[in-house]
Amino acid sequence: MISKEEIIEKAYECGFADAGFTTAEPFASQRSLLEERQEEYGWAIRSGLDLLAGTDPQTILPGAKSIIVIIEAYFREAFPPSLERHFGRCYLDDDRMTGNRLGKRIKAFRSFLRENGIDSKVPFHLPHRLAAARAGLGTFGKNCLFYSRKVAAGGSWVTPIALVVDQSFAPDEPTPEVGCPDWCRNACITACPTGALVGPRHLDPRRCISYLTYFGSALTPTELREPMGLCVYGCDRCQNVCPRNSPWLARELPMNQKAAGMVEDFRLERLLHMDKAFFIEKIWPHMFYMSDADLWRWKANAARAMGNTLNRAYAPDLVRAFSESGDERAAAMIAWALGRIGGPIARQALEAFLPGSRSPIREEIVSALAAAS
Repeated sequence: MISKEEIIEKAYECGFADAGFTTAEPFASQRSLLEERQEEYGWAIRSGLDLLAGTDPQTILPGAKSIIVIIEAYFREAFPPSLERHFGRCYLDDDRMTGNRLGKRIKAFRSFLRENGIDSKVPFHLPHRLAAARAGLGTFGKNCLFYSRKVAAGGSWVTPIALVVDQSFAPDEPTPEVGCPDWCRNACITACPTGALVGPRHLDPRRCISYLTYFGSALTPTELREPMGLCVYGCDRCQNVCPRNSPWLARELPMNQKAAGMVEDFRLERLLHMDKAFFIEKIWPHMFYMSDADLWRWKANAARAMGNTLNRAYAPDLVRAFSESGDERAAAMIAWALGRIGGPIARQALEAFLPGSRSPIREEIVSALAAAS
């Protein structure tokens, strides 16, 4: 049978940054956590993501014997500041839909396993971070993220990929503890603007900015709009303030050319005015958690970010977008953004929009006029 060392060597050959092994025993602690926090995670089950089933590898691959975890580093190169301002870094070089690079490397690694008599499954609902810690590849942060033992200077800029396999391998020593330094005074918890980090390793996903930007089922609650700042899709706030990530953030990295080529298409103005064809061609291949049916949310997110810049130069685009919007939710957020920006153009437009408007847009316009100055 092929050895662990040969598998690790192949993982490196395929471009992965680390590899480890753990058993295929159920993730009992994760199941207990999910059962305790059903209210917080009920949205996942309702959306078809059966997290409870994912805690038992046997439901993924009957006869599972081990789990191989490989580590992908997604922040190897620098990203344009104009993109980092609005988007989580893990999405700025994501090719899971096109499968141009990461998908091919995972496929090559699985082919190697198959050629050596090992069947594998790559589940989307298994607790990947916990599997990585159980495989001894790193520890957790208070922000619930996984921190590599040796990649990205020990930071959290990594994605664990778990493969459930039908052959047994000696498990590595687990490291499931929190690795944050004693002197860190909960920087991530303090910095979370929406209060999603309830405490160390306790996240309420319903208040997380990342969740709110692409999974929220309705318009962002009013009290969370300003705290969400400039985020359009994803959020790195708890990673940016983490002292464990500062060594990597301080490095001079070469520019990611793929991301550099996305700058123009991902400008807030382009997102605010985009049609379905533009979205499918330019946006969805990179950031795919929302389909073209959620075009309204993309526009609402862009409008909210514009409003939070307080930059009155965005007012004409917001006025135009209100008139062309075919969705009352997007129009409502545009009205809010105009009120947040304020100024003569915003006030004049809101006053013109008010007659004939109806709920819920009317309430947003009234509130926006009260806020505009």
